[in-house]
Amino acid sequence: MGRKSLKEDQQKKIIEAFYEVAKREGIENTSFGKVAKELDMHPSLVVHYFATKEEMLLGLIDHIIVSYQNIYQAEEGHSDPLDTLVDVMHNIFSRKWNNYIDDSIFYNCFALIFRNQAIKQQFRELHVLLRKWLENLIQSCVDRGLLDHPDPAMAADLIFVISDGAYYFMSMIDDPGKYDLHMARYKQEAFKLLRLERFL
Repeated sequence: MGRKSLKEDQQKKIIEAFYEVAKREGIENTSFGKVAKELDMHPSLVVHYFATKEEMLLGLIDHIIVSYQNIYQAEEGHSDPLDTLVDVMHNIFSRKWNNYIDDSIFYNCFALIFRNQAIKQQFRELHVLLRKWLENLIQSCVDRGLLDHPDPAMAADLIFVISDGAYYFMSMIDDPGKYDLHMARYKQEAFKLLRLERFL
């Protein structure tokens, strides 16, 4: 048990170093040597924990996925599912994304779904999981009479489409004022979709 724990701890440190190097230099320019230098570690030790760069990349995707899920969590534990839903909706349409994962790393990794089936599967599973989680949260509000919506599954799917498209487009906007204006517009449409405009 102790050995596994040590291994996981070392792998986590290596992945975090990989993330930092990739953020500065790009994933394509990141190597075992650069990751080892970041950790002041011999490259052979990095290879001991990750036999190939692809293994390290898959570990990075896992790291991104865990970080990505933080956006869909309410900051406080609410007993009322509607309070949780409203908190999550505010999180989705906020700048909190930037606190969890660097855009360049996320989109660099996401682009790999077109060339790597394992990475594509990881991202697909994440999106299916999060859509289902949001659908269940919306359904819970409907079941308790807190929300009136005929199709929670469709609502969850459309909210993801709005948010994913919003982040993609807004990553090209440098003007903070324009960024906030677009974010407010997309957020308003998402809240309107759930008939939650009163919480804006």
